[in-house]
Amino acid sequence: MLSQPVLETARLRLCPFAPTDATQIRVLAGERRIADMTLNIPHPYPAGVAEEWIDNHSRALETSQAIHYAVIRKKDGVLVGAVALLNIDRAAARAEIGYWIGMPLWNRGFATKAATSLVAFGFEHLQLHRVHAHCFPRSKASGRVLSKLEMRTEGCLREHVSNGGEHEDMLQYGILRTDRRMRGVQWEEGR
Repeated sequence: MLSQPVLETARLRLCPFAPTDATQIRVLAGERRIADMTLNIPHPYPAGVAEEWIDNHSRALETSQAIHYAVIRKKDGVLVGAVALLNIDRAAARAEIGYWIGMPLWNRGFATKAATSLVAFGFEHLQLHRVHAHCFPRSKASGRVLSKLEMRTEGCLREHVSNGGEHEDMLQYGILRTDRRMRGVQWEEGR
């Protein structure tokens, strides 16, 4: 089983989601543009989906399949989004990173800082060798986040997914533990 310590940056606190976060998740993730840039967020966002998603986090953690974090702005305790290591494969020492930030909070560096912290945690605490991600070529902001993480573009999976009935390309990114040393990230146990 994975442990889930709280991760801290200068402006953010990454911690497990609480059931009380469901209302804000519905508001932030319920935006059409959020759903349009992801594969697993529905639009419109149905009632009960956020609660079920939060409830599933503990099972994913217990089976070491995934670790999900709420991204909280420290200055006021506001939920700004989510970041997760998904499809964790401990034998191969790899995982996929995924994230979303609510639209009103875009272009403030939250996705980059949260993702940087989680990648560092994966390398240092989980002893991962590789972290990978994918995004639509049209998602320029997500591509910039992955580039700021010093992830390398590894290729384009042509018409790899069906999104809203249309086949779309996916860009594949990756970083190895040996590609860089992430420093200055602290974590502590508990919320």
